[in-house]
Amino acid sequence: MAVPPVAAVVGTVAALLSITSFAPQILKIWKEKDASSVSLRTYIVTVTGFACWIAYGLLIKAWPVIASNVACLLMSGAVLIMKWRFDQKT
Repeated sequence: MAVPPVAAVVGTVAALLSITSFAPQILKIWKEKDASSVSLRTYIVTVTGFACWIAYGLLIKAWPVIASNVACLLMSGAVLIMKWRFDQKT
C-alpha cells in the first residue's frame, strides 16, 4: 500500500518529535545525577507501551512503526535505567 507523501512527512515528523522528546529529560538526569523527580511508574508504563508497539509493528510488518518505537524504547529505557541507577545511590 502506497503512503501519500503528506502522510509520510507527517509520520516522519511525529516519529522524530516522539523520539527527541526524551532527550531533555535524559540530559537533565545525566547532568544532575538525580532522577528523583521522575515517576518510576510512568516510565515502566511508557517502556512497556513502546515494547507493545514494536510487537504490533512486527505483527503487521510495518517497519516505520518498528523503527520509531525501537528508538523511543531506547530513549525512554535510558530514563528508566538512570532512574534506577541514581535512586539506588541515595
